[in-house]
Amino acid sequence: MDILEVRGLTKRYGSFTAVADVSFSIGAGGILGYLGPNGSGKSTTVKMITGLLEPTAGEILHRGRRVRDDVVAFKRSIGYVPEEAQLYGFLTGWEYLEMVATLRAIPRATFERKAKALLEAFTLFTHRDAAIASYSKGMRQRIALISATLHDPELLILDEPFTGLDVTSSIVLRQVIERLAAAGKAVFFASPAIEVIERLANRIVLLRKGQQVAAGALSETLRQLGYTRLEDAFIGMAEETDTAKTAAQIVDAIRSA
Repeated sequence: MDILEVRGLTKRYGSFTAVADVSFSIGAGGILGYLGPNGSGKSTTVKMITGLLEPTAGEILHRGRRVRDDVVAFKRSIGYVPEEAQLYGFLTGWEYLEMVATLRAIPRATFERKAKALLEAFTLFTHRDAAIASYSKGMRQRIALISATLHDPELLILDEPFTGLDVTSSIVLRQVIERLAAAGKAVFFASPAIEVIERLANRIVLLRKGQQVAAGALSETLRQLGYTRLEDAFIGMAEETDTAKTAAQIVDAIRSA
C-alpha cells in the first residue's frame, strides 16, 4: 500500500489556478522528485499535502485512508522541511529542538541522545547554545532538517531542502535521503534542481504552470517524452525556452561596449 497518494489535487484562487488535477503516489522506499520552474505550483502542492492550505478539489490519502479523516495521525507520520525555515530566532538551537521534541512527545532521554548525535553530524553541536537569530541560512536549514526527523517519520516532505546548504551538507543530505529510502521511508521532495532529482528520484512529476506534464518512473517517463536526459525534458516541456539563444543574448549584452 502506498504511504502517500494524491488524487486530482487542485488549488484555485478565484479565476487563477495554481495547481490543476495533480496525481501521484509514493510507496515505502520511494523517492519522488517534484520538478518544475519557479512559480509552477510546487510549494502550493507541498502546502496542501502538509495541511497548510486547503485544496479546492482532490484527495490526499495516507496508507489508503483520507488524510482529512485523521489529520493528527497523518501529521505524526510526516517530517516536513519548508523552503524557508521559519524558526524562533530568540531560542537557541537546542531549545528549539527541545520544543519540537516536547510537541512530538519524544521521551527526554531519547531526545537528548538523538539531538546530540544529529547536531554533531550536521556540525552544529558547538553552536547549540547560540540563538537561532545568529545562525546563517544554512545553519537554520540544518536545524529544520533535524527537527523534521527527530521522531523518525515514515514520510519526509522536503520543499527545496538543499537551499542554503554548503557543498558538504548537500552531499550528506543526498546520502541521508538515499539511506532513509533504503530503510523503507517514503520521500517527496520539490525542487527546481534537475541534477539532484535525476540523481536521487526513482519517480518524477514534471510540473508546468500548475499543470502535470508527466509523471512516473524516471526512465520510463523520459522514454515516453522522447528524451534521454531530464534536463532536455525540463527545457522542452517545462520552460519552452531556447536556453542557448538566451545565454548568447546575455553574454552579448555583457560584452557590448
